[in-house]
Amino acid sequence: MFERIIHMMRKEFIQAFRDLRMRFLIFVAPVIQLLIFGYAVNTDVRNITTAVEDFDNSATSRELMADFARSGYFSIVAYAVSDADAGHMIDTGEARVVFRIDRGFEDGLLGGKSASLQILVDGTDSLTASVVLSYATSLVEQYSSKMLISHMRRTLGGSIRQGGVVLETRAWFNDNLESRDFFIPGVFGLLVGLMTLMLTSMAVVREKEIGTMEQIIVTPIRPAEFILGKSLPFVMIGFVDVIIVLVFGVYWFGVPVRGSIALLFLCMGLYVMTTLGVGLLISTVSNTQQQAMISTFFFFFPSLLLSGFIFPIESMPKVIQIVTYFNPLRYLLVIIRGIFLKGTGITILWPQMVALALIGLATLTIASKRFRKTLA
Repeated sequence: MFERIIHMMRKEFIQAFRDLRMRFLIFVAPVIQLLIFGYAVNTDVRNITTAVEDFDNSATSRELMADFARSGYFSIVAYAVSDADAGHMIDTGEARVVFRIDRGFEDGLLGGKSASLQILVDGTDSLTASVVLSYATSLVEQYSSKMLISHMRRTLGGSIRQGGVVLETRAWFNDNLESRDFFIPGVFGLLVGLMTLMLTSMAVVREKEIGTMEQIIVTPIRPAEFILGKSLPFVMIGFVDVIIVLVFGVYWFGVPVRGSIALLFLCMGLYVMTTLGVGLLISTVSNTQQQAMISTFFFFFPSLLLSGFIFPIESMPKVIQIVTYFNPLRYLLVIIRGIFLKGTGITILWPQMVALALIGLATLTIASKRFRKTLA
């Protein structure tokens, strides 16, 4: 039994590594993808191109705009002279935000009255627009509070003592709220999952296309031995990719690893078992490598969208939330972010590990059964 499995594994390694392009895709492509994801997948909004339409042109209005510029969120690149000019800047993309200040802004503030500041935001990117409005609201509230205290001191005397509520915030596990520390651990699962899924989905199909499936069928190899011989090489390749991506993520991007590396590899092994099972199942139902590739992406992209990597699962409809329970990537993201950012252990992560193990065993069993039918 073991001899037949070893021979099958040797054949898979020879097929995987004899092509220089395949070696590049297995070991170099994940690093390139990690670098691209690491720099591109970032929800932090900085230096937003901003235009100012200041009809008041007073010291107070200029001070407010200076506060926005100093915040680091807004970069003032132009000054509009009319509403049409401001609209043109938004239309052409020259500015993504326009601050419009009416005449009488300073007089209203110094007189203890309300003064309006209009914010025009390019809403084509709703996520960025909501973040921009949140930043602007916070800065305006700070400036308004400062002006209110200044007005009270002028009217009631400089010796006034004002009480207030001081909000002290603490962000656990990600002190600076860096989106990169949140996304990059998830990228590990995406890259390793996609790589093992693609390799295994074409494993059986390749035998059919090159005409060696008939030779394998007449050999004494059993279906379980065939599945093991096909999958174990990709398990090893998957773990090599995990090590490569982990090293680059930690030492290049500085993502912290606060938990157990051994537990991380154990959980990644459970996840790789699920991707191998799905890949082999796709391979057994596909007749060509093109069909296998299309089926792989048909599975992978919904898996990505329903994992919580981009969109919170809690915000999805209830029916879709139920569907996510069958998605192995959902459980891996909880595990991997818990190990990286929180340092959580097996006592907390065991439900996700059990879910991955059950999905992996189910998919591998179905793939093995499916191959047995092919032998018949």
